[in-house]
Amino acid sequence: MKKIPFVLLGLSITASALAQQKLTLQEAINIALKSSYDIQLAKSNVDINTINNHIGIAGGLPTVSGTLSDNEQVSNINQKYSDASRNAQQTGVASNTVAAGVTGSMVLYNGYRIVATKNRLEQLQQQSVSQLNAQIQSTLASVMTKYYDVVRQQSYLKTIDQSIEVSKQRLSILQTRKDVGLSNNADVYQAQLDLNALVQQQQAQQLVIDIAKTDLLNLMSLRTNNSFEISDTIIVNNNINLDAIKSAIKTNPAVLAAEQQIQINSLIEKETAAQRYPSVRANTGFNFSTNKTAGGFTLLNQSYGPFIGVSVAVPIYNGSVFKRQQKIAEVNTKIAETQRDMLLRDFESNTMRSYQSYTNTLQQLKTEANNYQLSLKLLDLVLQRFQLGQATIIDVKQAQQSFENEGYRLVNLSYAAKAAEISLQQIANQLTF
Repeated sequence: MKKIPFVLLGLSITASALAQQKLTLQEAINIALKSSYDIQLAKSNVDINTINNHIGIAGGLPTVSGTLSDNEQVSNINQKYSDASRNAQQTGVASNTVAAGVTGSMVLYNGYRIVATKNRLEQLQQQSVSQLNAQIQSTLASVMTKYYDVVRQQSYLKTIDQSIEVSKQRLSILQTRKDVGLSNNADVYQAQLDLNALVQQQQAQQLVIDIAKTDLLNLMSLRTNNSFEISDTIIVNNNINLDAIKSAIKTNPAVLAAEQQIQINSLIEKETAAQRYPSVRANTGFNFSTNKTAGGFTLLNQSYGPFIGVSVAVPIYNGSVFKRQQKIAEVNTKIAETQRDMLLRDFESNTMRSYQSYTNTLQQLKTEANNYQLSLKLLDLVLQRFQLGQATIIDVKQAQQSFENEGYRLVNLSYAAKAAEISLQQIANQLTF
């Protein structure tokens, strides 16, 4: 058995495995891990949060911007001075203004909001990884459960096939008796009707198998026109320990994601609170401007050079918006804690239910396996007695019915135990295959 990897790193197995026409559980899981759309979406969220987890997104790096403007205009000039000789009056004077500059700015202090934001981005990345792992576990559990459902339905079909063989033998015996005058048409007709009913049941069961296979292909994100065969049996692990499952609940990726959500909301509190603190920013750059005109007193005005400075912004009053936002953030943190507690409660409850089902089913399996063997022996014995004329057609039919019922119950109990086992391993993040 192989333990499911906690983080999906990449797989090379694709749907080509179906070319073998026989699908194993290992192949079904590998295809699902490679092709599942749900896993791909979760992986994309990891990529997004990984890209976002950068000091620049948090605002901790300088910002540099460049500006350039060039304006041409035509104006009328009318200038008068105390010295009348300097007066100027012109129309249609062309002028040109050019301005350019490069400005750099960096936050020096803003109430440690940048630090809180960077930590939140880190938590978001970790949470998306946990959510990816939770989706992987969910997909694997669904594929495994559906795979064994196909095995279960095929086991039903095998039981029906065996019962059909018995019905054919019964019909053959009655036909032989009729030919020698030891049986009547009524018995033959009834045997034929019973055989026909089983054939119809066989056809209906084949449809159930085909639907179950289609559902499995859908979980594997493959086209439903793929055909495959499954030749497998349901083997239940009898050694699951309840205390080990309970102690492993906190390692479940869904629980880890809930814990990380609490941390994220707590950091949002700090980010919101930081908005009430002063913000200090350093600014530097280089400016250039020139103004040319064809008329007037000033024909050229040009300036350029570097600059450096510090700006301080102090929030004084904004209608208590920041204060209210901080209170909302605190409430959201409490909500996240409650959701975490609810999730733990649900996992613990599901663990107990699944374990109770698991242990009870295992106990029934021991008895049912014995009952199935007894029903098989009974059917064989009654059929032999029927051949010798020591049993009636009713006896054979009842033995057949007992065999079918015990076969159904045995495979149902095996499937129920396996489904409970898969559920427990998923809760404990210990899925194996």
